[in-house]
Amino acid sequence: MTKLSVNINKIATLRNARGGNLPNVVKAALDCERYGAQGITVHPRPDERHITYKDVRDLKQVVTTEFNIEGNPIPRFVDLVTEVKPTQVTLVPDAEDALTSDAGWDVKANMAFLKEVVACFREANIRVSIFVGTDLDNIAYAAETGCQRVELYTEPYARAYEAGRQEVVVKDFLKAAEKAREVGLEVNAGHDLNLLNLSYFSATIPFLSEVSIGHALICDALYLGLEDTIRRYRHCLLHE
Repeated sequence: MTKLSVNINKIATLRNARGGNLPNVVKAALDCERYGAQGITVHPRPDERHITYKDVRDLKQVVTTEFNIEGNPIPRFVDLVTEVKPTQVTLVPDAEDALTSDAGWDVKANMAFLKEVVACFREANIRVSIFVGTDLDNIAYAAETGCQRVELYTEPYARAYEAGRQEVVVKDFLKAAEKAREVGLEVNAGHDLNLLNLSYFSATIPFLSEVSIGHALICDALYLGLEDTIRRYRHCLLHE
């Protein structure tokens, strides 16, 4: 079964807009778990404009499902992750001023760097996932870094779904996922997945290990409530 990891960055964005501690990020994470989330994802950026490094440390004390920390492995991020020791770290090539993640790694061009970082995290007994697109050679190179998983960047699929072209574009993601399995990697996915497009993607690639969803899920929760929203996303991942 594909696990649902809820990215709670947007909870922190709302809190930081006003200051103080409302909404409470730790409580939100615990509620997500209580309502059925099988993981909690955070993406602390260097400017800490949403999730802060303190949040990451606080969450480590209470999260009982899989804890996934995403980010560009700059030295400060590497130090944080090796200190906190989450279940998984997802390496994302974000620029420091990036609004959101908008591309995967060019693994070959960054091979030496990624090998070094992956080895550091694996020595700390942290599972490593690398954020990538659907290029098959790039995925093969990802396996050479020593990581255990890749996370497929799904914004192109989401845009294709809106345009009614999902049957064409999803084939690239299926090939990419199959290539990952061929070279010994498990497969995660994330970015712009939502209640409209998730079921089709999940049914096409039923061997996904995990999807990480934040922005759309938190937006849906404003209308549906967090508990019902998580229930609906979990249902999208069922193949009955």
